[in-house]
This record gives sequence, C-alpha cells and structure tokens, in this order.
Amino acid sequence: MVRSASRPPAGLPGLQERFSRLVETTGVGEDTGSSRTWHLLDTGPILQELGIEPVGTVLAVHGNPTWSYLWRSLVSESISAAESGAAAWRVIAVDQLEMGFSERTEVRRTLEQRILDLGALTDELGLSGNVVSLGHDWGGVVALGWAVRHPELLTAVASLNTAVDQPSELPIPAALRLARFGPVLRASTSTSPAFLATTLALANPPLAPQVKAAYSAPYLDRASRLGIEQFVADIPVDESTRSHEALQGVSAGVAALDVPALLLWGPRDPIFTDLYLGDLMRRLPHAEVHRFEGAGHLIAEDTPYATHLLAWLDDVAAGTARRRGQHAPEPSPEDASTPMWAALDEHRDDPSIAALEMGRGTDGAPLRVSWRQLARRVDEIAAGLSAVGVRRGDRVSLLVQPGVTLTAIVYACLRIGAVVVVADAGLGVKGLSRAVRGAWPDVIIGQVPGLTAAKALGWPGLRISATSIPASARAALGVAHSLAEVAALGRGAALPTPPGPEDLAAVLFTSGSTGPAKGVVYTHRQLQAVRDTLRDTYGVTAESGLVTGFAPFALLGPALGTRSVTPDMDVTSPRTLTATAVADAVVAADARIVFLSPAAILNVVATRDDLDAAQREALGSVDTFLSTGAPIGARLLDDACALMPNAEAHTPYGMTECLLVTDIDREGISAAALAADHGVCVGTPIGRNVVRISALDETGAATGAPSDQAGVLGEVIISAPHLKERYDRLAMTDRAAVRDLPGGGAGSASRGPSDQACSDDARSDHGHPDHDDRRRWHRTGDVGHLDAEGRLWIEGRLPHVFVTVDGPLAPVGTEQDLETLPWVRRAAVVGVGPAGTAQAVAVLETREPSRGVRVAEAELADALRASTTQPLAAALIVPELPTDIRHNSKIDRTALASWAERALSGERVSAP
Repeated sequence: MVRSASRPPAGLPGLQERFSRLVETTGVGEDTGSSRTWHLLDTGPILQELGIEPVGTVLAVHGNPTWSYLWRSLVSESISAAESGAAAWRVIAVDQLEMGFSERTEVRRTLEQRILDLGALTDELGLSGNVVSLGHDWGGVVALGWAVRHPELLTAVASLNTAVDQPSELPIPAALRLARFGPVLRASTSTSPAFLATTLALANPPLAPQVKAAYSAPYLDRASRLGIEQFVADIPVDESTRSHEALQGVSAGVAALDVPALLLWGPRDPIFTDLYLGDLMRRLPHAEVHRFEGAGHLIAEDTPYATHLLAWLDDVAAGTARRRGQHAPEPSPEDASTPMWAALDEHRDDPSIAALEMGRGTDGAPLRVSWRQLARRVDEIAAGLSAVGVRRGDRVSLLVQPGVTLTAIVYACLRIGAVVVVADAGLGVKGLSRAVRGAWPDVIIGQVPGLTAAKALGWPGLRISATSIPASARAALGVAHSLAEVAALGRGAALPTPPGPEDLAAVLFTSGSTGPAKGVVYTHRQLQAVRDTLRDTYGVTAESGLVTGFAPFALLGPALGTRSVTPDMDVTSPRTLTATAVADAVVAADARIVFLSPAAILNVVATRDDLDAAQREALGSVDTFLSTGAPIGARLLDDACALMPNAEAHTPYGMTECLLVTDIDREGISAAALAADHGVCVGTPIGRNVVRISALDETGAATGAPSDQAGVLGEVIISAPHLKERYDRLAMTDRAAVRDLPGGGAGSASRGPSDQACSDDARSDHGHPDHDDRRRWHRTGDVGHLDAEGRLWIEGRLPHVFVTVDGPLAPVGTEQDLETLPWVRRAAVVGVGPAGTAQAVAVLETREPSRGVRVAEAELADALRASTTQPLAAALIVPELPTDIRHNSKIDRTALASWAERALSGERVSAP
C-alpha cells in the first residue's frame, strides 16, 4: 500500500518542528524509475540561518522499529554546541523508506536496497565530504553499508548497539527467532504493535507515556507498520536469507575502514549482546568504545549519549581522533624493554625458591616452588594455551586465588601475549559479573567457585579448570580442559613469538569502593615500568624476598627476580591477614620487604598480641615495610612500625590506574606532622612521575589549570611512565579522566607558570623537547594540595567535597582532627544541606562500640568541636562505619551524607 510522506504532528516531546523537512529522491535499485519522498530531521538550514558553517555532516540512521525521533537529543544538542563555539556539525537524521514519516511503497526493501536508497538521498542532498555515519540497531548496518560504499565522503563512523555479522555457528537471539517464526511474524509486527511495544519496553528507565506515544506516532495502523514486518523478515540470519550476501559485503568492508570509529554500547541489550560488540571491535581495533552500564538496547534513551558523541566529534573535527594504524611513538634507546618474564629465563636452572604459598599445601605446610619449577611450568602452560587456540590479544579472565598457580598462569599468558583479566572477588557476585562480562573474555581459567559463577551468570569464554574436577562437574560447568591437561599439551612444545612492549598485557579492575569497578588496561611496557619503578625506588634485589599481602603486588616477585610469598590469608579480603601470618611468611621466605594494605594493617595490629617471641624476632629482621593502596594515618603506621622496629617504613600513594605515584617514609611523616597542612601527607613524586593540582572553584568543581602552586586545594592530576593505557571499553570515562584537562587538549594542559616544569619533565621522560603535549595525564578523583616542599597531601575524594558558606571543604583534614580524640576509632565528615550552605556533620565509630545510632551528647559534641577548627553542625555516633570497604579513605561519604540528613531530620534509620 502506497502512503505519502508527511511531517510529524506538533508537540512531540523533545522534537523541534523547525528541524523537520521532506526531501524527494529518484528511486534506485529495484525501485528505479520511481520518485520517493523522505522525512528527515536536518540542522543544516538552521545552521545557515545562524551564519555557522558546519565542519561536516552526521548522517544518522535509525533501526527497527524506531524513526528519526531516536536522534532528537543529538539534533538539539548539536545546535547548542555550535552556538557555544564548539565544532559545528550538520546532523541529518533520516526516516528510512517504509519507516517513520517517510513514504510507504509497495517495494520490499532488503538490506541492499536500503543502502542504495540512502546513497540516493545523500546524492540528492549534495553531500560533498566530511560525513560521519551513525546508526543504531539494523540502521547501524545500513549506515555502515553506506560508509563502506562512499569512502570519498567518509570522515568517521559511529554506532550504537548494532551488528555486522551473525556467526554461522550461533542462532540469532531468541526474541528475534520468535518474531520471525511463521504466523508470529505478521501478528507481532504489523497486525499488532507488539514488536514496537516490546522494543519500547526495553528502555531503562522506562519511557514516559508521551515519549512512547511519540515513537508510536508513525505506526498507528497495519499499513504503516508493514515496514517493521519487512525489516524483521529481512534479518540476514544465514546464507538462505536474501540479504546475507549484502551483510557479508558490509562486514568485510567495515574491517577495511581506516577512519576514526566510535562504538557506544548498552550492555543490557538482549538482542545485540557483547558478542556483537566484540566482533565490531575485532573489525575496528582502533575504535573508541564505551559501555554504558545500566543501558540497554535503547541506549539513546537510556543515557546522555549525545553529549559524549559530540565530544568525540570535536576530536574528529580537530583531526585528533584515533585512526587505524596509529601507534605510540617509538621509544628512545634508554627505554629499552625488558620482558616481565626475563627473570624466569635468567633463573631457568636455579633450584632455589622462587615463590611460596602459605597454608595451601595438603598438610598445611607452605607450598614451595623453585625458579626451575616455575619457569618450566610457565613454559608448559604458555605452550599449552597456544595449543588450545589462545592467541596474542585474546583475553583470559583469571578466577583463581592469588598464589603459585595464579602466578604461573599470569606469566604464561604474558609470555604468549594473551591479555590477563583480573577482577577482585571482593566486588561481590554482581560487581564481578559486570566486570567479567564487560571485559568479554575469550577464555576463563578458574577454580570451582569461579567456574560455577561463570556458568550460572552466562559469562563468555572457553572454560579451563585450574584444578582437577570430576567429569560430571566438568560437564555441568562447561569445562573444556583442566590446567593440567593444558600443561601436558605444552610439555616440550615450541612457544609462539613473544609479544612486543606496546601489546596489551592486562586488564586490572579497580576495587569498586568509590564507584563501579573499571577495567584498567596496561601494555607490556607499562607493566614493565611498574616493575622497574618498584625495584628502583625500594632497592629490591634477588636477595630481598617479598611478603605481599596486597593483591596488585602479589604477582610481581618473579618479574623482580626475587622470591615472594603469599601469606596465609584471603588476599581479596585484606582484613583476614593476621600478625602471626605475616611473621610466618617472613620466616618462610627469609623476607626483607613486606607489602601490606591499610585494611590488612588494621587487623595485623589488632592481632599483635598473638605473636610469640620467635615471630616477633622474625618481624624485627624486616628491612623495608610498605603500606600500599591508600593513605595511612600516622597513628596506625606507628603501630605497624612497632611490630617491625628495624624496618624503613614507606607509604607510597597510588591507585590501580598508576600503582606508584608518590612516596613518603616514616621520617617524612614525622616532619609532616609538624606542618599546619590538612590531610594525609603522601610524600613527593617517585622517579619521573609528575603531580599537579586542578584547583576547585566556588562550586567545588575542579576547573583550574594544572598547577604546582603550594596550598591550592584541588583535584590531583598525575603523569607517570607506568600510567595506565586507558580504561577498558570506557572511552568516555577515559576522556573525563585523562583528556579533559582544564585549559588543555588531548593529554595536555594550558600554558601557565607551572607548565614549564611539565615541559622539563617531559624532556627527561622522552628525550624530546616537544613532548609536553604528548604526556598522558590522569585525573585521580582525589582531592588535596601540594605544599611548599612539593609534598602531596590527600584530603578526600572529589565527589565527597561539599560547599559551605566559606567555600569547598574536603573531609579528611577534619576527620584526622577528630580521630586524635582517644575515644574515636574512625570518623567521616559529610555535608548536609544545599550546596553553598552545607553544614559539616561528623559520623563517628567509637572505640567502645555504640549499641545503636545516636546524636552525640552535649559534652561529647563540645569535645569534638574543640578538636578541630572546622565548625560542626552535629555529630552522629554509629556502631560501625560501613564495613564493605577496605580502608577509611574509601568510605562512600555521598551515601553517608544522605543517611545523615535523614537521621538528623528525625527519620528513624538503621545504622549506615
């Protein structure tokens, strides 16, 4: 049935009528000889009225069963951006023929026909170049098909949840199989609006009724919905489908595109799962990728995608967006790469101990592995993994407790260029599942608990059991191989060519203590820089011996060429470490260096009375003690030093994104204690690291240009040779963390008084005088200041800053004041009330636990106020501050502030 095109009705929410227009084209392909009318949203005429010349055109193509209304926010925001002085892009959002408010015809439109149709439209519009194709759902295939066939016009490509290939061995998603099934097809797609309603129901959060009505407006009867039916029927599921050949052409062409690419993804999509994202990433390995956790199929409704897309388009316009074939600059000669497994090769015939695992042997005795055994085991696993099909760049998720087995697997993966994915079990089932699915591994190597979770939660990847399990369990868990079988396959086999320094090495997930866990990507060169910085800063030698109760460093012993021991503890739960376990580990490894996290130190100090005389003597032999992972207060450090009286104590500051940033020793802490500064002093930058501060403005936002000026409160910004490569599949998070520096561009800062120092540092780092703009930076999210001696003081997290009538306040300094009172165990200070007039409220955990939540009595409140210069509006005593944290610096003060406000308003609340 033929139906002419029309404009949408007035009043559709978010859609401005001024962008709507009709365009007539000449039919092509099977529609040759006809004249067809399209409806589209076009910002071109408005830009012309404003006197703004666009830098290019975004050609946006909707999928099934939506229409150009899907792109309304991009259309509106692009005009606002252009008016504010950003790069101006003309946005053309089409309604495909048979869809939206475009013409209905009697032609059955296949994928091939739709690509030809779109080409006819762009010819009619006279597009002459600098076009960015953008598509969603099956519109993504059409848009990419157009891109492949119009390379002379193409500048970049972007997609939201789409696919360009259907693996022959896998069926299409169940929902589409049902929709395509015989009589269901017509009944669900055209006879009724069921398919449309089901699609709209996928939005998260649910769409407002008015928005649902707007999406439904072009599809009010069967005749108007025939295009929906045709689209579903044309899905190229296999070779028997008419559009299969066209899809193959698109998929092959996409793999050859060398223009910048952006993939924005909603992982809750039941149709286009991460399987299809992985396929697109393999075809477009240079693409910037961002997974919006919580978003699904209707990603354009679920998340403010347009803001992120426009930020990327700024890079496209500037010519700084990543293209295929771009590589890191060639390293200077002094930065020669030494592989992480070099020490294993060097000690290949050494019978002395390389690694110990306390309390894991069958008889409870330490499990000891020599260098000779470890090197052989690493080779066997590496060659075996290669034999079962693991290739360079494949992702291997490791669900194995830290210890000798995990160490061997990690180095085997590094040796063959597989990318190790490490997520902490402390994330919980939900967090761990999100991390693993987000990384989308090719292989999972796990113990039974991890493999059980992988099976139950549908995690992807070939499954390998780290231990031998019964055949019935193997079948139930989908285990293809045991680690022993893999090693047997690799015994005596040749190893593949090793990876290079710029190849990806690892995805390490953050703890998730201050937000959703993020995958942090490291190259081999960056891991080597972590190793070298650790070795050079703390004088690690072959004779040092390490006790590592801190998970990120538990695997570095073999890389450092020294023996290491994993204490008898659950490394993913630092508070399980005891003083006796540390002492026993020191004895077993004859260790001189001890690494612990603040949470582990708390329990070690708390269990010190369990030590016997021999264990105390062993701790007295430690030369170096490091508290790593978060700033630590002087009182707790003093308690730890009392256990290791002859050790030089250090508290390096770092994070998963950059494991070592600054360092301070006990003498430095004593000197800092005499200063009037607020916060925890974490010392001066290590080696070639650089620290700057982006000052907070009156709203508490970090808007200042990076500076080394003393006494300025702001966000801590860092640069280091071992700074992460990027966040994994979180391109927009990376943009905010690394690229979006005040007054600067991609990885650079505006020129100011402090920036000459950056240039000097850049010269020493890279051997070139022009590397200032190429230095990579990272916004840490921590708040603090530098003092006159260049020491960094940490005062909290940026989201925990609140604004009082006197300006922004960071919480840690006041918390430290309160914790000087002998009856206060831990303190958290939060802001209650509107920004600009927020009041400081203390939430306290006392040494004598409170039996419930209560407001501090007048006498206690007076003592608290007398201990600090910061006015306190109130103080709440709680039995315990939140226990799902690792250390005080990672209390979720945002949630605690909301809780405190409810408590002070008279609402009956339970403990936080």
